[in-house]
Amino acid sequence: MKIIVTGGAGFIGSAVVRHLVLEQGADVVVVDKMTYAANRANIAPAEETGRCRLVVEDICNQKAMTDLVAQEQPQQILHLAAESHVDRSISGPRDFIETNVIGTYSMLEAARAYWSALADGDAKQAFRFLHVSTDEVYGTLGPEGLFHETTSYDPSSPYSSSKAASDHLAKAWFRTYGLPVVVSNCSNNYGPYHFPEKLIPLVILNALEGKELPVYGDGSNIRDWLYVEDHARALSLIATKGRLGETYNVGGRNERTNLQVVEKICDALDEMVPADRPRRELIRFVTDRPGHDQRYAIDATKLETELGWRAQENFETGLAKTVRWYLDNADWWTPLRKSVYSGERLG
Repeated sequence: MKIIVTGGAGFIGSAVVRHLVLEQGADVVVVDKMTYAANRANIAPAEETGRCRLVVEDICNQKAMTDLVAQEQPQQILHLAAESHVDRSISGPRDFIETNVIGTYSMLEAARAYWSALADGDAKQAFRFLHVSTDEVYGTLGPEGLFHETTSYDPSSPYSSSKAASDHLAKAWFRTYGLPVVVSNCSNNYGPYHFPEKLIPLVILNALEGKELPVYGDGSNIRDWLYVEDHARALSLIATKGRLGETYNVGGRNERTNLQVVEKICDALDEMVPADRPRRELIRFVTDRPGHDQRYAIDATKLETELGWRAQENFETGLAKTVRWYLDNADWWTPLRKSVYSGERLG
């Protein structure tokens, strides 16, 4: 099978690429603009097999995308390319509109041109376009309840608004043109190769370096944490077996407050790399993010019952693996901390 993965050199995208190539034996074409959050080292294990090729291109270049899809003739397109950091969307929303909305339109049109030209038969019947999105499109939850696939959209940030728009485009291309689209919405991911602007890698690296650990507001905001390799398995399954036009929510069933996450990281590091004082003493509460949603939590029952997916990691096992990966891979993150992002507050 040949699969195109957009955003495949980023965090989640590269986990998908490694899974498809190393576990599924697929041939993968990675399309990535190679912005600050992309890293070729993320897909090096897949490239070394000879079954993965990187194409450096902007998905907003519709002609380039149309030509690429026609040339590669994939059985699946997994569309993960996106600007994804809420804080950056607050200070620079334009990039989010261009990549997440215009880029998705470009990919849908490239896929439609290719799919429409296929002769009726097995190839046309088998083709799939998976649009990968986020639970943030649903807005915020109160103390009770979960996000379901039918939850109304209520995005709060420029990032989540741009992803909501892209979700609607994907569904519209299915309903209007018949393009075989499936949509997924996931909870917060964590794991290896995570760019260090996000909460978990930022706290790991700051704590290792003895720097302050910033926690927004009072730290009570709750997220449902999903280990990225569990997510990669889910996406491959959804792309292959998901019902056309449907949405599948992917969650880890691991709700934690931000403060609990930071404290757990501190404790794990204290155990693995003891310091002269408990790292919890580095925690500092800072002014909250504008429009900060209070709680996200996903009901993944549909994915679990229809397609048989189960998360293999709980938060404790996944976090331990993540902390250990950063301890063992300083050669990956040290250049990023020195030249791309040093840990300053964004947004």
